[in-house]
Amino acid sequence: MRIVSYFNSSNKLIIPIGIDSFINEVTSKSFLINNEDFNNVSYINDRRNRLTSNNLIIGSSLSISNNNRKSIYDKNFSQTIFKLELAGTFTDFLANQFNADLDQFGDNKILGLTYSQYIKTEFSYTNNWLINSNSLIAFRGYFGIAVPFGNSNSIPFSKSFFAGGSNDNRAWEVYRLGPGSSGAKSEFNEANMKIAMSIEYRFNLIGKLDGALFTDLGNIWNVFDSTNDPKRTFEGLRDLNELAIGSGFGMRYNLGYFVIRLDMGLKTYNPVLETKNRWLTDFNLKKAVFNIGLNYPF
Repeated sequence: MRIVSYFNSSNKLIIPIGIDSFINEVTSKSFLINNEDFNNVSYINDRRNRLTSNNLIIGSSLSISNNNRKSIYDKNFSQTIFKLELAGTFTDFLANQFNADLDQFGDNKILGLTYSQYIKTEFSYTNNWLINSNSLIAFRGYFGIAVPFGNSNSIPFSKSFFAGGSNDNRAWEVYRLGPGSSGAKSEFNEANMKIAMSIEYRFNLIGKLDGALFTDLGNIWNVFDSTNDPKRTFEGLRDLNELAIGSGFGMRYNLGYFVIRLDMGLKTYNPVLETKNRWLTDFNLKKAVFNIGLNYPF
């Protein structure tokens, strides 16, 4: 009887009724499954609720930047950027004053929408060291965290962090890295804390054609939110062993106003694998990731 509720007469999954029925029965513990499968289904259900729900985001932000670059032709410079964002405090005050309605999860609503409360901070540091007229070393360090509070137990999808892609860890496709060692099982993998670092040696090959050797390091995790899967959460410094490392080679063609870039990234250290197999197991051309981009990654 349960199978019929999921599939039609042609034995095809009924969308969305079949999916909803299965998730509801699992999360309500109508039948027994192992803990790992239960956690996976619960995580999918939480993500579905986050991605399909409307959020009201009202807040303010502060950004401080320090850049000692003298001109667009200056290749020897450093930049520091600090951002702080606070959302939902004023909205929560209004909701309390006017006895706001509750949504299906017991959170306050205003203007018919559940409002988000969180504090988000980001810090990035970039430095270019000029070696000679044809080569330099570029470094970037980044840390970001967004903590929900009050009316929220998670961060809106649009305000979360992701990893991978042409401007991040180039050995992984965008949204295909993390959280933690979970293995990027979702279609859009994101979390509310991120660490990233990159170092790149850039050099001229011939004329307007440049090359680069790079190493990217980083990952995303869930912290201080509703996620309780230990593979996805950051529980202490020991989880730094889940920092993914990618290395590779890039080609750049300088057109003056912008740079066309092609990078090939290889998985040097893959935190998804067993600890003893993480180094260089996936370091091969069959698993290489190619990224096309405009201008430098940082």
